[in-house]
Amino acid sequence: MAEEADLLGQDSDGDSEEVVLTPAELIDRLEQAWMNEKFAPELLENKSEIVECVMEQLEHMEENLKRAKKGDLKVSIHQMEMERIRFVLSSYLRCRLMKIEKFFPHILEKEKTRREEEPSILSPEEFVFAKEFLANTETYLKDTALKHMPPNLQKVDLMRTDLLSGSVHMLCPPETLERVSLQWSLLLPPRLPLISRPLHLSSERVLIPKPDLDAYVFLRVKERQENILVEPESDEQRDYVIDLEEGSQHLIRYRTVAPLVASGAIQLI
Repeated sequence: MAEEADLLGQDSDGDSEEVVLTPAELIDRLEQAWMNEKFAPELLENKSEIVECVMEQLEHMEENLKRAKKGDLKVSIHQMEMERIRFVLSSYLRCRLMKIEKFFPHILEKEKTRREEEPSILSPEEFVFAKEFLANTETYLKDTALKHMPPNLQKVDLMRTDLLSGSVHMLCPPETLERVSLQWSLLLPPRLPLISRPLHLSSERVLIPKPDLDAYVFLRVKERQENILVEPESDEQRDYVIDLEEGSQHLIRYRTVAPLVASGAIQLI
């Protein structure tokens, strides 16, 4: 991997800016994106440029290995390195797909309401996957449960969202909540994430999981940060401010450091 890779970034004016990376820097960025995605409770911004560049570099490595002498020790070493890179790349993509499957109503609603100048958290392929997963889930639920109910009780809206509380829910008449909940828990296959936790019944909605931004994460500081506001966990506590020194490691709520993860100032570990 002796060639350099070009990435398209954004400068302060919003114009495209080409960033040239060495193969080592490219793999380092892939590993950082992988670790952040693996340990962050929410789906992060997609790194499709990095993924595409890594795949191109893997193709170049395969072409170089075909021209190498058979039996050369370097060939075995390069093959092991290629397998390691493929593992990291595959794990990164699988992690993102698992989050999309688990939180697809929340993610699609967030994608629908984002402003044009904001970057998308989904790649075009991931967006298509999320839409198809939503359609397949609705179809499966209707075919296995709702079609056996009276016509006036067969409507379920997976994309109905309470924007004030941030909760995503299915709208059901009160008299069918227990019946739908039972069918949901018994009939949906284990792969579908909507039953990954018990459904909470109320008079009008059944809650669907969304990312827990108050989960605690380990992190390593890459760039010194000052005056980070830490919100209290209870009413008896007060807000307080901390400084994050470069190279230090912390255990802290994800919500507090989410912007720093997005900017690359810290690394989840």
